Amino acid sequence: MEAAKKQSVTNQLLAVKTASGKTFSQLAAETGLTNVYVAQLLRRQAQLKPDTVPKLKEALPALTDELIGDMMSPPWRSYDPNLIQEPTIYRLNEAVMHFGESIKEIINEDFGDGIMSAIDFYCSVDKIKGVDGNNRVVVTLDGKYLSHSEQRTENMVSRLNLKGSTSE
Repeated sequence: MEAAKKQSVTNQLLAVKTASGKTFSQLAAETGLTNVYVAQLLRRQAQLKPDTVPKLKEALPALTDELIGDMMSPPWRSYDPNLIQEPTIYRLNEAVMHFGESIKEIINEDFGDGIMSAIDFYCSVDKIKGVDGNNRVVVTLDGKYLSHSEQRTENMVSRLNLKGSTSE
């Protein structure tokens, strides 16, 4: 999807949400999705699955069939590089950069040599009261653990297939 069309569809989807008067968290409760995933759907950063269509259409009746069709096509996952200048996004990036090495070391200690998937991944934002009574933001990153594999040639299917073929 070209950038201009993606932006046009995103603007239409966000206008439907705004007109509904509902928050991402309200839409999440109505659809059974996380609030961040609902936002990703409406920003065309995630693909709407067929089983979710009825719930989303019930939550946002103003969604047209054309918009639903756009949402069901694989998205062009991208972002504006200038987005880092937005203060909330800058602080999230800063937090990951500041705590990243420690988080990585704890993942390695607890799981071994590997990473957290951003594909098999859930994310949510919640509001809680701290012990001091102030509002606090809780961002949950819930990703499947993926261990790094040892790259042994006997496990490399493409190499095994090459041995059985002849070149002409």
